[in-house]
Amino acid sequence: MFRFYWYPNCSTCKNAKKWLDANEVSYEAIHIVENPPSPEVLQEAADKSGLPLTKLFNTSGKVYREGGYKDKIKDADDNQLKAWLSENGMLIKRPLLIGEDTAAVGFKQETYEAVTASK
Repeated sequence: MFRFYWYPNCSTCKNAKKWLDANEVSYEAIHIVENPPSPEVLQEAADKSGLPLTKLFNTSGKVYREGGYKDKIKDADDNQLKAWLSENGMLIKRPLLIGEDTAAVGFKQETYEAVTASK
């Protein structure tokens, strides 16, 4: 069973959800804004996806731009990055798909195929 952090109004999230449903992948859908992932879950997503925490930021989002995070994240340590991300789900690149041993950030069909192969 995967944890699928998504924002229902996001077209990328809708496409990912359609793909999961079409491929009969079991998941728990979690609204990323109402229930943002904890710092521990964010670290898990980074570790399992092989990405640095900075790649979990939604760099094209309004919150990111207006909050000046482009400059802030340069000097921030991992704890600060996780704190910012866990405080505002709109800062997180979405969707997040977290499984037992793997994770995907954003949605690319090839990545989802690889991550869910062991479903």
